[in-house]
Amino acid sequence: MPIMSYREAVTEALTIEMDRDETVIIMGEDIAGGAGGSSGVRDNQSGIWGTYPQFHAKYGENRFIDMPISEAAIVAAAAGAALTGMRPIAEIMFADFLGYCLDQVQNQAAKFRYMFGGTSRTPMVIRTAYGAGLSAAAQHSQCMYSQITHIPGMKVAVPSKPADAKGLMLTAIRDDDPVLFFEHKALFGIMGEVPEGDEGIPFGEAAMYREGDDCTVVAIGRMVHFAETAIDSLIGEGITCDLVDPRTTSPLDEETILESVEHTGRLVIVDESTPRCSVATDIAGIVASKGFHSLKAPIEIITSAHSPVPFSPVLETAYLPSVDDITAAIRKTQE
Repeated sequence: MPIMSYREAVTEALTIEMDRDETVIIMGEDIAGGAGGSSGVRDNQSGIWGTYPQFHAKYGENRFIDMPISEAAIVAAAAGAALTGMRPIAEIMFADFLGYCLDQVQNQAAKFRYMFGGTSRTPMVIRTAYGAGLSAAAQHSQCMYSQITHIPGMKVAVPSKPADAKGLMLTAIRDDDPVLFFEHKALFGIMGEVPEGDEGIPFGEAAMYREGDDCTVVAIGRMVHFAETAIDSLIGEGITCDLVDPRTTSPLDEETILESVEHTGRLVIVDESTPRCSVATDIAGIVASKGFHSLKAPIEIITSAHSPVPFSPVLETAYLPSVDDITAAIRKTQE
């Protein structure tokens, strides 16, 4: 399989769908570089995350649309376009800015199918970058997938690997319901094998990245990579673990998680979100209510601190879950 970066995998999925279906359009702030210079020509800087190389030249302004600096306008326009038969992809530059368009997400797009008796479709994707680790400070580093997962009618994808970024994006664009697609800004440069072709990854199907007998580790997004390092470091101590990546938090693959816990009897959850009302606490609640009989030890939950994300690199590192935190939690379940 080809080796490519997470960023390139996203671009490949977008390209496949833009080439395949003329109803797919992309809209967002500064995605085409703006036309404010003296030449008046858009320079297509590929967007701030570098995921749209030469898209403006290839697809033109009718399908690759530079929008005003208004998240509400971007998402509202996308929702309206979806209702009229288009398949828009709206970019919200940072997940922290979802608050500006929460009404359009929560009260409009997520509810159209329900409000109109199932007669309408809202096939739209909202791409956004999330997460700490780049010293982007408190207003540009948050994990917002827990908040959006709480909204009925929204599907939520949180890929951790390049292959998942491509496969889940293909599925998201083809889905007839609104999808919020969270891409961790610290993962854009990671490399990995990515299958060729245009086959999507079904929503609601978790990936199992490690298999073992002693503990189930459920990790989300960038935390999957931290968990892999932690799990591999414990093999020498005779401790082996299942590593489950849900890949989508709505729908959530409860079955895979519960089956793994039934096998191992122990559960560690690693989630970059802050702890209160997070995906981690949701998963813990599901296992406690549906798989309590399988547990041989208390559930361990590892999250970021319940505070704004620090700007200082030293404090930011302390704020985030660490490999040492994960290994300690796994060891604790073995006591």
